[in-house]
Amino acid sequence: MKFLASLLFVFNLSTAVLAQTDSPKLVVGIVVDQMRFDYLTRFYNKYEAGGFKRIMQDGFNCKNNHYNYIPTYTGPGHASIYTGTTPKYHGIIANNWFDKETGNSVYCAEDQTVLAVGTNSNTEQMSPRRMLTTTFADENRLHTQLRGKTIGISIKDRGAILPAGHSANAAYWFRGKDEGNFVSSTYYLDHLPKWVKDFNTSEVVENYLKPWETLYDIATYTESGSDLNDFEGGFKGKGTATFPYDLKKLSKKNEGFDILKSTPYGNSIVADFAIAAIKGEQLGKDNITDVLTVSFSSTDYVGHNFGVNSKEIQDTYMRLDRDLKRFLEALDAEVGVGEYTLFLTADHGAVNVPAFLQSVKIPAGYLNMQEREARFNAFLLNTYGTVNIVDNMSNNQIFLNKEKLRVLNLNLNDVQQAIVNEFIDYPHVANAYTGTTMVSVNFTEGIEALLQRGFNQKRSGDVVLVNKPSYIAYSKKGSTHGSGLNYDTHVPLLFFGKGIHKGHTYRKTTITDVAPTISSLLGISFPNFAIGTPLEFVLE
Repeated sequence: MKFLASLLFVFNLSTAVLAQTDSPKLVVGIVVDQMRFDYLTRFYNKYEAGGFKRIMQDGFNCKNNHYNYIPTYTGPGHASIYTGTTPKYHGIIANNWFDKETGNSVYCAEDQTVLAVGTNSNTEQMSPRRMLTTTFADENRLHTQLRGKTIGISIKDRGAILPAGHSANAAYWFRGKDEGNFVSSTYYLDHLPKWVKDFNTSEVVENYLKPWETLYDIATYTESGSDLNDFEGGFKGKGTATFPYDLKKLSKKNEGFDILKSTPYGNSIVADFAIAAIKGEQLGKDNITDVLTVSFSSTDYVGHNFGVNSKEIQDTYMRLDRDLKRFLEALDAEVGVGEYTLFLTADHGAVNVPAFLQSVKIPAGYLNMQEREARFNAFLLNTYGTVNIVDNMSNNQIFLNKEKLRVLNLNLNDVQQAIVNEFIDYPHVANAYTGTTMVSVNFTEGIEALLQRGFNQKRSGDVVLVNKPSYIAYSKKGSTHGSGLNYDTHVPLLFFGKGIHKGHTYRKTTITDVAPTISSLLGISFPNFAIGTPLEFVLE
């Protein structure tokens, strides 16, 4: 009996060790901010071996991957990737939104109950507390009795904080201005680890304040428009948005180290720091799975500034390709080839600069929000005798003052519908819906279903508006995002490494499928409100 008991103990122990060994030592989630799917195909022939091409050729490529909700912003995107659900449930309905409880605008990662770590600035008081659900990183921490580490890294605070989840060991983001350091908050730790301090006191960041020239001969950048045009923003202190850019000189008029965010060197800094984190935190060094989330955000800053069709955006992706190559090589060396699993996706896409689209006769344009608001206020005065029944207009939503409606004896549903009827006649408004409709009708397809998945009953507005395709409220130079159109929803989804098939599919996948797929690979619980489906064809 003792022999059988011992044999059974050894068998169970071996099975447990085998189960741990079967899982990757490290899961790496990469988000490329504002990366349209066609950046993979448009620049493919210019990418080198070892970066994007390695992931695409040796991994699995979901070529018809989309966001399944509106709005397509950075905060909601990062939250949705890692929670496997949409703003309807995780509550990150925008980057900033009007808080109906306090009557103030709030930021998705702000938290006045914590202090910044690594800087004296009070603008870095951040945490994931506004996100209502768990991420797969949280579930991995629970599954491993908190022995599996989670580290989040990005130029943007929200790009580091939301993916890492509530139980992360740390999240680090870049504080530019006159500092140029990675910082965190007391939500995670009371002081920066030695490896972070060493990175911050090195000259890594300062060395990127150098001329930004094209990586290759600019004449070979045939996948983008002319360098000199009327559709790009540029930097203060330089008359034209054309190469080269003397970043050290320009930094004086462009918020110091913040200028690096709007160049490909911001991504290089993140790659440098992520490699330092793998070493400093000893990630992937045992059979208990760790999670590293990395968001390359400079692609978004460059896209906003210069637009989808610019030489600057092409050069940024050429250089990101090289950064990915050396990041993968560091993973190979530190964790081991075949010992880690990686996915790469984006938090949203972007629309081509509408002024450029107009120049080639494609319907597009700009919204005059002041004119829209003035017309709406006149309607409110004529109909209700006051504008005070509206608390806020933001993110294409209108928030009504419920107390004022009660005082005036106005029915909420009637007022919502009257506003819908008013706005549907406005220029460049394509659709308008009441908040009551969003919570009472089950939409299964079309723009209505996207709106509904992005509508949180406690946080969203009373009326939701949809603008015409390629019509934006933005500068006529540079570009933006936020819609439910394909240019904003269609983003890459690549899986690579341990447990992943090689191949591709044109089958439609959605961003909420990522977290359940990684959870299935790890054999852990799905994030607690995940609505996505594991992509079985991706997994070995």
